[in-house]
Parts: sequence; structure tokens; C-alpha cells
Amino acid sequence: MPDSEDRPQLDDNASKAAAAARMQDQTKWVDLQVQQSIQRGEFDNLPGAGKPIKNLDRDHDPDWWVKQLVEREQIVVLPRSVQLRKDDAELDALLDTQTTEDGARTIVEEFNERVIAARYGAPEGPPLITMPRDVEATLAAWRERRAVRVAAARDVRREQAPRKRRWWQR
Repeated sequence: MPDSEDRPQLDDNASKAAAAARMQDQTKWVDLQVQQSIQRGEFDNLPGAGKPIKNLDRDHDPDWWVKQLVEREQIVVLPRSVQLRKDDAELDALLDTQTTEDGARTIVEEFNERVIAARYGAPEGPPLITMPRDVEATLAAWRERRAVRVAAARDVRREQAPRKRRWWQR
């Protein structure tokens, strides 16, 4: 490997000229690649072709990508107190999807943990008015609703299924 002393030292102007020449060659190469791609038709029928670029007239916003993600994915970010109110209103419907008491108990206990954590945490947004649920009372109501659903499903099955005659009754 040759020593750095063997290489000719370029002065500042010569090194800048060499860098500019490399950049010029690189831009020529890139332009050539783009022209060849256009001729091959690789840029035809691209999505959004001929349409104006969205939000081009707006001022620069450093959080533009987050706002577009929220808009595209329809993400709703609520303060913890509002989210807990919403979860409290939907809790019975969520419990009704459970088939075991253990699953329902786990959901109620996790809800209560989130409410307690929000009560002891720093307040954010509107005041927290949601209270923890009484686990046993909530599960008793779930058992009653489930018994009604099971009985209704049993009645529907009886009405829908025609009574089969046994072989000895034919």
C-alpha cells in the first residue's frame, strides 16, 4: 500500500474542481438513467399522475407526517379521562362477547386498574368522572344477560329445527 507521501497532494482548488467534475458526471449519469426509464415507459400510469400535490400550498409543518398518518388510518387519540368514559359505556357490550366468567372478570379487573391508574396519575384533559366498577355486581349482571341470551338462542333453535320423527315412529 503506497504511503500518503507518495500520492501527489492536490491543492484546495484542484480538489474542489475534481469534486465538481465527479458531481457533474454523477448528475449526467442520473439524467441518462431517468431518460432511459422514460423511453421504456416505466413512468407511465403512475398513481397520482396529472394530479396536484396535496398540501403544497400550506406552510411547512414539522409534524406533517403524523397528521397524515392520523388522517389516513383514522386514528382517534383521546385524553385518558374521555377514553375511560367511552370504555365504561362500551364495557357491557364487550363483556357480552365473552363466553366464560374468567374472561369477563379479567376485562372488568383490567378496566378497574386503568381507572385507578388514571385517578392517581397526573390529570390530563377533562376531569375524570369514571369510577371503578364493582366486579361482583358487574359479573352478576353479565350472568343474567348471558342466561337470557342462552335461553333465547335455545328457543330460536327449537323453533327453527323441525322435529324429526324417530325410526320406530315411522
